[in-house]
Amino acid sequence: MAQAPTRDHILHARETIGDRLHRTPTFGSRSLSELTGASVHLKAELFQRTGSFKPRGVLNKLASLDPDQKARGICTWSAGNAAQAVAYAAALEGVPCRVFMWRTANPDKVAATRGYGAEVDLDADGAAEAYERIVAHAEETGSTFVHPFDDPVLHAGHGTLGLEIEEDVPGVDVVVVPIGGGGLISGVARAVGCRVIGVEPAGAASMTAALEAGEPVPIQPKTIADGLATPFAGTGSLAVCAERVEQVVLVTDDEIEDAFRFLYTRAKLACEPAGAASTAALLAGKVPLERGERVVAVVSGGNAATQTASAILARR
Repeated sequence: MAQAPTRDHILHARETIGDRLHRTPTFGSRSLSELTGASVHLKAELFQRTGSFKPRGVLNKLASLDPDQKARGICTWSAGNAAQAVAYAAALEGVPCRVFMWRTANPDKVAATRGYGAEVDLDADGAAEAYERIVAHAEETGSTFVHPFDDPVLHAGHGTLGLEIEEDVPGVDVVVVPIGGGGLISGVARAVGCRVIGVEPAGAASMTAALEAGEPVPIQPKTIADGLATPFAGTGSLAVCAERVEQVVLVTDDEIEDAFRFLYTRAKLACEPAGAASTAALLAGKVPLERGERVVAVVSGGNAATQTASAILARR
């Protein structure tokens, strides 16, 4: 699949994934509905296996590899959620896996990735250097690079989340999705037939920069939402966002922390900062809504470092 996935590709991905992943719940939030004047629901993807949406796309990607590719192994480059997903999927398939992270990565995510059986390379000082290392590794070894966010097969798998949203909230008008490299929003935007709003941290606005430039551009991300701190947006993801996403809004780290506390105390969702971004945009009034519209905010992951979560909660 060289082009962006169609709805048929996404439906096929759901069959490919089968019962190996959870169908995560979507439930209403009276508090958010009262605050926004809309009918707001939360898609609780933090309850997915490995704690984020990422295995949806990764399982679909691994299913596209032939036996020789699987025998040579796979590798990925990630701050943590894609790392865990690739390691988990590789373990299910019995495929050798090496993950390139960096020294400042969330230690809990590093430990979880190793726990799934992957080899972890932590020799890079940052995301850009880790990317250079994985490209060299793939070229030298013949290992298949499973991209963490920019692959149409991956997007098709992520799009299964959008199918569930449409089924659980019939007639949904708006879906609000956090953006890192753009993999999740690319799949969701291809799956649903409603407005899609993207949300980025102001300190890691890789998709906003790419949309303004007309191409991916490198940035130096700095945000508490490490799951969204990608140094550039994907080329394929940019194309989908330019075509299908109505607007990308920015939220500050303070707004993300407010939403993190809101989800923890009011919705009882122990998410990670990245997973709180879509709720942050709603709480801050940055998503244009009509009264009574049916809205779903994607809570994309729950892999917060213990120290990060406790510090945010303490700053209430």
